[in-house]
Amino acid sequence: MPSFKIDTSTAVVFVATAPVPKLANAKTGERALDRESGAALSTVGLLVSDEGEGNLYQVTIPETGLPEGLQPGMPVRVVGLKARDWENEFNGQKRHGISFRAVAITPAA
Repeated sequence: MPSFKIDTSTAVVFVATAPVPKLANAKTGERALDRESGAALSTVGLLVSDEGEGNLYQVTIPETGLPEGLQPGMPVRVVGLKARDWENEFNGQKRHGISFRAVAITPAA
């Protein structure tokens, strides 16, 4: 499925929730890995405010793109943010949504 770049150059972005490990298998605790780099993935809640509107996004980021000491409320910049739509079927029920992925986040200057 195609992904779409999201421009955050005019947005104010804050960490809403600290990074948590993304799991490939919740039963075994197996970590999800980036297909290209092999880096472990984490999910971070980001509050993105732009043009008078604020939204909370759960963004998947390789651990190599996460700075040390991320705390809720910390202003950050997002590098390479993309959105991708997804759809699956589980036990006869269709589900769909949008997932968000970034290359890295850095502390805002």
